[in-house]
Amino acid sequence: MALPLDGVRVLAVEQYGAGPFGTQFLADQGAEVIKIENPNDGGDFARAIGPYFFTPEDSEFFHAYNRNKKSLTIDLSKPEGMAVFHDMVKTADAVASNLRGDVPDKLGLTYDVLKDINPKIVCAHLSAYGRTGPRADWPGFDYLMQAEAGYFSLTGEPDGQPTRFGLSVVDQMTGLALAYAVLAGITGARATGQGRDLDVSLFDVALCNLGYPALWYLNEGHVTEREERSGHPSLTPCALYKTADGWIFIMCNKEKFWPALCEALGRADWLADQRFADFKGRLEHRALIQDMLDEALSAKNTAAWLEVFAGKVPAAPINNIQQALENPFVKDEGRLQSLELEGHGTYRAIDAPVKCDEPTPANPAPRLGQDTEALLTDLGYDNARLAALKDGGVI
Repeated sequence: MALPLDGVRVLAVEQYGAGPFGTQFLADQGAEVIKIENPNDGGDFARAIGPYFFTPEDSEFFHAYNRNKKSLTIDLSKPEGMAVFHDMVKTADAVASNLRGDVPDKLGLTYDVLKDINPKIVCAHLSAYGRTGPRADWPGFDYLMQAEAGYFSLTGEPDGQPTRFGLSVVDQMTGLALAYAVLAGITGARATGQGRDLDVSLFDVALCNLGYPALWYLNEGHVTEREERSGHPSLTPCALYKTADGWIFIMCNKEKFWPALCEALGRADWLADQRFADFKGRLEHRALIQDMLDEALSAKNTAAWLEVFAGKVPAAPINNIQQALENPFVKDEGRLQSLELEGHGTYRAIDAPVKCDEPTPANPAPRLGQDTEALLTDLGYDNARLAALKDGGVI
């Protein structure tokens, strides 16, 4: 069977992390994602990001976000390059970009410019702060969004310094929003025959992710703050607790899990205690419950408790990156992928999280411009025209 997005063509004017992360989701499901890269500046600058490289031309950072894609080199700053791009637009379903907010209009990557070439084209734009407004020409990055949208105030211990989330969560969530925008736009275009512009920004996604703490402030004036041991602001037990050899995270986020925890610990007396009868009571006695659980859980190590809780009480170990990736649930259950890279051999990566009845394609990230001649030949460009474009630094 074909993959779900087989037959969808996306031109990706993208760089670094957020946009490529999103379009990789499309490529993993069978879309033909064609990276548009400048032949005169080394292409996507993520190709040069270290510290680790499979080969001198193959940054592992770049490979993390660009598998299953093609690379087409075009200098969009030249009229001849834009003419080539327009020929590609005629064949495409969408143009996905992640650029500074004022750049898509300057380059002509908007629906208003491209609709006469392809009325069904979807133009999905990812920027830092949006394409309009006072920050349209501002550069912006993940950690800045975390800082301004309040994440630093929610991460870490209450008496600690402001702390960012440990991963580029805003970049990657915004990449997913870009992929969603592309698919939403294509769905509409196929139904109506008309494309459109769709916009996502790092700032808006960071703000959107505030979720229920945002509603609590906007409607109740409540400012959510950091909780001790990374606890949940309103649910208990839901935090780190001490074991004989370290820590365990327990999440009794439904009423049924408190009785299950009491039973697993052999503490029927806790279950009978009316102070802990519901979420409200347990929240009021959060500190007491923390002390009770620390004492009870210190009787065994974390691994032993995970065996006791398995399938009954939501719990997890506190792993570092090595432990997370060496986890048998990761290694033995098909969550890693092996890819073959010319000049290097086999390398491993995390498989796509969206599963279907076909395996994820396993094509490594493309070398700069590796598909240029094939793609343009398919458009009808002959050898003489290709040679002229190369000589002019257009492709």
